[in-house]
Amino acid sequence: MNSTGGLTARFWGVRGSIAAPGPDTVRYGGNTPCIEMRAAGRLLIFDAGTGIRLLGLSLKSCDALDMDLFLTHTHFDHITGLPFFAPIFDPRHRIRLWSGHLPTHHGLEAVLRDMMKAPLFPVPPTVFRATVEFRDFHCGTSWQVAPDITIRTGRLNHPDGACGYRVEFGGHSICLITDTEHLPGRRDPAVVELARGADIMIYDSTYTDEEYQRHVGWGHSTWQEACRVADAAGVGRVVIFHHAPEHDDAFLDAVAAAADFVRPGTLVAREGMVLTA
Repeated sequence: MNSTGGLTARFWGVRGSIAAPGPDTVRYGGNTPCIEMRAAGRLLIFDAGTGIRLLGLSLKSCDALDMDLFLTHTHFDHITGLPFFAPIFDPRHRIRLWSGHLPTHHGLEAVLRDMMKAPLFPVPPTVFRATVEFRDFHCGTSWQVAPDITIRTGRLNHPDGACGYRVEFGGHSICLITDTEHLPGRRDPAVVELARGADIMIYDSTYTDEEYQRHVGWGHSTWQEACRVADAAGVGRVVIFHHAPEHDDAFLDAVAAAADFVRPGTLVAREGMVLTA
């Protein structure tokens, strides 16, 4: 990935709910969410699903890294890869872990301690050797993670809460909106505002409109809604993301063709795909 140019995104995990490896998902990928973004050489990571293990392996030869890992939420498919992220065991590195959806009395550090304890996991987070900082924030706030990189956030409609992110750098922007459930018949104003004018919008498209009727209240959206939000918000390119585990390569090929017909240029996320805003 070009680490010195503009704002880029690489997909290491694109699947939702549970990893779905196998011969029928090999082209789009079976790992759960993890996206690597780069802006002027700065490393920004979004979510720590099983895909983050592969990202970590790609970073093993790097010298001291200073990175930010932003979690959309802490459902298991978005954090299960963190204990297998190689850089977090390397004392040369510094990692800031960000979360904006949790209540103040039970922040991110406490959630990870609960996940990594017996009988669920054999070792606690104290085995991490990198310098790890936990940064809980209120979803909806914005800040500069570096002098020229702005992070904007917005609350999403998902059980237990979730936080959407928008990265702005050099006059360009990438917006990540997952996991969220749309409002039937109208656009979610918070989502539209967060995505407004973004060059790229990565959107929770777990279902089709037809499938959604059987999953109301589950906290996910559709690829058709992604296109409708993009039109309402004046988004450049849509990326369909958070694929249902039962959606195999053939199904996603059909989605890709239908989405490109509805909104030309729309992409279906696949592992290894790299985009520049």
